[in-house]
Amino acid sequence: MTVPGIDHPHLVAWMGRNVPDAGEPRSVSLISGGRSNLTYLVETGERRMVLRRPPLGHVLPTAHDMRREWRVISALAPTPVPVPEAIAFCADEDVIGAPFYLMGYVDGTAVRNREQLGDPAPEQTRRLAERLAEVLAAIHAVDYREVGLADFGRPEGYMARQLGRWCQQWERSKTADLPEYYRLVERLRERLPAEAAGTLVHGDYRLDNTLLRLGDLEIAAVVDWEMSTLGDPLADLGLTLTYWHDLGAGEQDRVPVSGDVTAAPGFLNVSEFAGHYAKVSGRDISDLGFYVAFGNFKLAVILEGIHARFQQGKTVGEGFDGIGSAVPTLISRAHRMLDQH
Repeated sequence: MTVPGIDHPHLVAWMGRNVPDAGEPRSVSLISGGRSNLTYLVETGERRMVLRRPPLGHVLPTAHDMRREWRVISALAPTPVPVPEAIAFCADEDVIGAPFYLMGYVDGTAVRNREQLGDPAPEQTRRLAERLAEVLAAIHAVDYREVGLADFGRPEGYMARQLGRWCQQWERSKTADLPEYYRLVERLRERLPAEAAGTLVHGDYRLDNTLLRLGDLEIAAVVDWEMSTLGDPLADLGLTLTYWHDLGAGEQDRVPVSGDVTAAPGFLNVSEFAGHYAKVSGRDISDLGFYVAFGNFKLAVILEGIHARFQQGKTVGEGFDGIGSAVPTLISRAHRMLDQH
């Protein structure tokens, strides 16, 4: 059995030693090459599990931290935030070539386009959007000290550190020099907001980083916690809205990773979603324009890194060839958000 990123004999041996109750894996298949970490379905005679590992090649420092994902889903198990079951973590890179972890299989779908939703009534779609905001608020309401995440990050100075971190990531993976990127960095630096009370933040919260039960459009689990930490909750909200269909001024402003689910009849628009989040969380979102601009900046850097891996032939899966063209679009959108707010 040959699957990119998996050494099957070594995985079988490791599971036999560390999770013998799970049974021997009979098959391992790639669920999604993703645009970041790789996700596999592991099937034994007893159960179905999911394995997560970093991408192949060009892994930037601090990125794709499997232990972070493992730790946070373990900590969130007793909270209202829906997450998969944490089964086992492996730090030994000799097993499959990188750290990885196993989690329980969740019967749900990562929805990226409207066709996947079927044809729900507008009120169902609206409720899905409301639930997306409510689960984000639930993440931010977690008492991170109570669940053992007091040392999971440093909330103080979070936005300034985020700006510095993503600037470093850009320099490590950039494929071209873009003057508008550097102008954006200076504008963001000048507009950094005052310190906010820190919470647990997901770091990449969006609809397709949840698993939906398509029957009732309920969020069964939040996944892809690789960028989670303690920080400013509005950074999560700003990035979430970066993927919104009505954020761009026109078709030329849309990016391929956004999908079109948020344009479905009944789905909340940008202001409605932000308003519902503010209502259920009780947070002041008056400076949201900065955070949406920052979300566009952050996504531009992430996509530039993915584009760099694509150029090196280090991506697994499909849909990567148009990623690079989205980077200048996101930078332009960030400038416009700062102009408007």
